[in-house]
Amino acid sequence: MDPVELIRKHGATMDDLVDTAFELYVGDAKDEAVQELRRKCLRLLERNLQDPNIALLLEAASHLDEVLQSDPNCIFHGTEDPEALVADELIGMSIAEYIGGKRALFNYVRYDRAKPGVLARLPPFMDDAVGALVAATMTRLFEE
Repeated sequence: MDPVELIRKHGATMDDLVDTAFELYVGDAKDEAVQELRRKCLRLLERNLQDPNIALLLEAASHLDEVLQSDPNCIFHGTEDPEALVADELIGMSIAEYIGGKRALFNYVRYDRAKPGVLARLPPFMDDAVGALVAATMTRLFEE
């Protein structure tokens, strides 16, 4: 599935991702420079989503969320975001480091803890995968 459509399937738009990215950014949202950064962020997100590795990790996260919700044999079935679950973090860490290295990994932890914007509404695997995508994109945005 197209990664943008996959994210939309979980109730998020590209604009939601940009809004989420900038929720942890300190600056005047009406400032023209910030608006230009938001446009660049959207372009970077779109470019990152074209990478087949990112697309497959997002697909895996989506599938695993479906397993959590629907498979009664899954050890974590029916729980919102179980504390013992770390596979979601591993997907997030993989995405963050793949896109932006160790700095992005650090930034991912910030987004994962704060759960800004749309991240608070996504299921456990997708919130980490999308959070990592957003965090790594912001990291790359400020490296350019």
